[in-house]
Formats: sequence, structure tokens, C-alpha cells
Amino acid sequence: MDFGMRRDKAALLGRVREMVRAEIMPREAEFHAEIEKGDRWAYTQRQAEILEGLKAEARARGLWNLWLTDAEGGAGLSTVEYAYFAEEMGRTPLGAEVFNCNAPDTGNMEVFVKYGTDAMKARWLVPLMAGEIRSAYLMTEPEVASSDATNIAMSCVRVGDDYVLNGEKWWATGAGDPRCAVHIVMVRTGGDEAPKHQRHSMIVVPADSPGIQKLRPMQVYGADDAPHGHMHIRFSDVRVPAENLLLGEGRGFEIAQGRLGPGRIHHCMRAIGQAEAALHLMCRRALARDAFGKPLAELGANYDIIADCRMEIEQARLLCLKAAWMMDRGDARAAAPWIHQIKVVAPRVALKVVDEAVQMFGAQGISQDTPLAAMWTHLRTLRLADGPDAVHRRQVARAELRAHASPDT
Repeated sequence: MDFGMRRDKAALLGRVREMVRAEIMPREAEFHAEIEKGDRWAYTQRQAEILEGLKAEARARGLWNLWLTDAEGGAGLSTVEYAYFAEEMGRTPLGAEVFNCNAPDTGNMEVFVKYGTDAMKARWLVPLMAGEIRSAYLMTEPEVASSDATNIAMSCVRVGDDYVLNGEKWWATGAGDPRCAVHIVMVRTGGDEAPKHQRHSMIVVPADSPGIQKLRPMQVYGADDAPHGHMHIRFSDVRVPAENLLLGEGRGFEIAQGRLGPGRIHHCMRAIGQAEAALHLMCRRALARDAFGKPLAELGANYDIIADCRMEIEQARLLCLKAAWMMDRGDARAAAPWIHQIKVVAPRVALKVVDEAVQMFGAQGISQDTPLAAMWTHLRTLRLADGPDAVHRRQVARAELRAHASPDT
């Protein structure tokens, strides 16, 4: 089992690491301060200058579309190798987009690569890979328990040469972004007579289609995540050409599994990067701040806390690399239990580390003066995104029980 990296890829990672720490992280505070100026759902001129300038620099340096793990248009990384890159990008909220490795776009680009028609690729994949537009993935619905995706109910009915969509979606991450140009939407096309996992389809919907209404941005612990956003959207008689249906009716779950597996592990990789960033802040604070005549590091159980955080990060990273290694073997079914495991473990570990860092900073840790509050909010959300912990634990347990079902095992 090889968790290493080829020499040329290690050099590439060094260039990403240098850009993240020397050029991207120093611009975080200024970029986010701009959100409060003017329209929250539009990028200010200064935000655009910062973000597009960094993206242009990354692209000029060949640090672009690193998520694409084959050689065509990407860096030719294995999934194991990409884990190290995603971790580094995860240290800053701007990192993934600067290198065009941001969710939900990477998952949507994979859908277009694997399942899109030539016309879809020309219209949507090319500008997505160029970083010129953004996209959203619409699956979750307000009226059903969407953790069981067989409940998805948005109506999608064939009418002549079109499909007509009616229903609501929420937690549509990225749909608030003014650059969001396309949605990939999970819909129901089959009746109760169809097998449970053949009732749903995926369809490509231009974001400016008549009948799409943004009802509200969903708030995460009071934050709306502008200008990216997680939107609640209503579809009212939205007509989409029939050729926009991906693969055909009833194949939505097939596409979803192809999309969500890589997306889940990418989230976990970035979560480990956030944990490392939080541990760095925690240790710097512990060494620099005195109380009761001693550095914070020497008070209470802080040595143990710091040690536990380091050990748990290392354990989570190894599990993430094991899941990535399994994916590189090419057997999606064999890799699935490992992806489910890390999807539970990585956000939990990162959330714990961030929480301990908040404790070390005291009241400042929950304020806008550190990135910790925003990190905590994101990581707590990640325990629900792409399936809640309970669903993933259920899948892990089912795989474990199957392994012990035979009396010969």
C-alpha cells in the first residue's frame, strides 16, 4: 500500500504550498471584509481583483484543475497524490477556487466529463474548467428526508421535446453566486411501479431558465455564506430540452454515485487541511499568551490537548489516504466503505481541533478576529453535507456485518 508521491508531483505540491501560504492566505481577510460592502450577492471590484488575479497566477504557473486525476487537462495525479494537494488548499477558504478545485464544481465537472454530451461539454464543461463560470448541484428537498435519496420528489415530466420541472430544492450550494450559470438537478421521472433506484434522473438546467425563483439564502448558524450561498429554490413549470437529461430516465442514482464518491473524499481532504490550520493557530496562541505567570501551553491539560489533536489528525489523514488508495484501485464498490468511514472521521476530528483552538483563544476564538468561527461552522455543516454521519455509519456497519455473515469467516 503506497501513500507516497512521485518526485515531480512532490515538486508541484511544493509550488501549491508556497502559493497558499505566501499569496492566498495573506489576502483572506481583505477578501472577506469586502462582503459587507454593497450588495452581498455580488462581488466587489476589489474581491474580483483579488480572486481573479490569484486564479490567473495559478493557471499561469500550471497549478490548475489539479482535481482532474487523469492526464487530460489535469496534473495527472493519483487520488492519493491529490489528497495532499487538497489538504493544502483546505487551509484557506479561497484555496480550492484559486486552483479551480472547488466544490460543487469539481463534482459537476466530473459529471460532464463522464456523462455529458459533446454539446454539454462545449457549453458548460469548457468554461467551468477555465474558471469562467460556477455551477450548483441540486438534490436536497425541504419536504422529504433527503438523506434517503429515494425520497427525492421533484417532478420532471416529458412534454414533447422538453421536460417540465416543478418543485423545490434547498441547500443548493453555490447557487447564490452571480457567476453560477448551470444546475445539475436530481429529479423524479419514474412512478411507483419502477424499481426504487430507477425512478430518478439527473438533468442539466441553465440557471437563468424561466420559472426558477431563488426564495432565500439558507443561513448556517446565522451566516448566509454570501456571495456563494446555499439557496432555497423553487421550480415552476421550468422547461428544459429533453436532450439535457443525462444518460436517460432512471439513471440518476448511477450518476450520483459516480459524482458523490470523489466529492466526499475531496471534502475530507480539505477538512484535514483545516484541522492543520487550526492546530497551527492553537499552538502559536499557546506559546505567545501568558496567564497566571505561565504560557498557556503549560496550563491545565493543554499539553495533552495539543498532543491528542496531533495524533488524531495523523490518524484521520492515514484513513483518508487509505480511502484514496482504494479508489485508485478502480473498484468503486470496494472503496465505498472506506469513503463512508473517512466522511465520518475527518469532519469530526477537524471539528474537535477547531473547537480546542477556540478554547485556547477564549472569547476571541468565537469572534471575527480569527478564522476559527467560520471554520467551525463549515465543518459542522460538513457532517451533514453529502450525507449525515448516521447514514455513513450505517453503510460502514452493513459492510462489516456482511464480512462476518458467513460462518466460515
